[in-house]
Amino acid sequence: MSDDAGKAAGASASGAGLKRRRRRRRLGRAGIAVAVLAAGAVGVGWAVYAKLSGNITSDEAAAAELARYERERPTALVRGAQNVLLIGSDSRAGDGNARYGRDSGTERSDTTILLHLAAGRDSATAVSLPRDLMLDVPGCRGRDGSRTEPVFAQFNYAFAAGGSACSIRTVEKLTGVRVDHHVVVDFQGFKKMVDALDGVEVCLREPVDDKDAGLRLPAGRVTLDGEQALGYVRARKSLGDGSDTDRMDRQQRFLGALVNKVQSNGVLLNPVKLYPVLDAATSSLTTDPNLASLRGLYDLVRGLRDVPTERVQFLTVPREAYSGDPNRDQLVQPDAGRLFARLRTDEPVTIAAPAGGVPGDTEPPAPTFSGNTADEKVCG
Repeated sequence: MSDDAGKAAGASASGAGLKRRRRRRRLGRAGIAVAVLAAGAVGVGWAVYAKLSGNITSDEAAAAELARYERERPTALVRGAQNVLLIGSDSRAGDGNARYGRDSGTERSDTTILLHLAAGRDSATAVSLPRDLMLDVPGCRGRDGSRTEPVFAQFNYAFAAGGSACSIRTVEKLTGVRVDHHVVVDFQGFKKMVDALDGVEVCLREPVDDKDAGLRLPAGRVTLDGEQALGYVRARKSLGDGSDTDRMDRQQRFLGALVNKVQSNGVLLNPVKLYPVLDAATSSLTTDPNLASLRGLYDLVRGLRDVPTERVQFLTVPREAYSGDPNRDQLVQPDAGRLFARLRTDEPVTIAAPAGGVPGDTEPPAPTFSGNTADEKVCG
């Protein structure tokens, strides 16, 4: 090979090497850019997770109190089934809650629901427990560290006397159902949740004008914002017959409409819609430590996405006027006992079924209970 040819070949090889080095640098820079973007996405995801998890308050005091009484608590009978006590607190403490009354320093359970999730996650049954139900409340540790004596009192005394742990022990004593988790939400959390869903539609048979509840609504289909929804589920004077039973029925129908809105609006599958709902839902929650993170809540509810709305059921525990005071409630037996037994053993709970059995049946029909489902139409 001539000198000139050799020089040309060397120059060619040098140029090719330079091109390869430049290409590697470009690829390297692109790889770094992708890595930075990926890290940024992970960072944003972690920031969102941390923010939502940080919204939730862990109820360590209740966990410690329940641990002290572990030996007397019921045993869970069916693996995979879950029972969650949902407590609506009437606390006036916190931003935005003062308008609902003076903060006396005593919280009461404005609404309490025992939510049973079937082991196969093919149904969910929410049982309202009247706040005026007369029952045995065990001795509990008060918020100031003192101990209360066991007493026969109305149910919402338990939360006022000893918080969520006392409510849980009272419910377990009443029902024999093991409470696996609990969630406490205040007025602000409820309102934020409704607003994040752009309101929830209800049906009013008559116009409502209630100054105490801050409600002025027309008859027919109405989409309630958070403030209106809170007034709607709490009102007693202007809606229905003024009884707590009627109010619980209204609360159940509203919750059914809320569940329907979440499932039908594509919220669970749309991150843009889901984030504000999760932010609102977690912003005023106090839960047991196992639920006090986004992962904990997700693990609980992930199996519910496929539950058909007709299998999301709401009912009130069978009750009647208390014999000692018509303004208080007592359980109707044996109906209440049958309901609690079905929850303990994870048997189906049937609501609003036709009375009686089928001719020729040799087995007695399963007990049925009055209630409604999330599948019901707003205006029937």
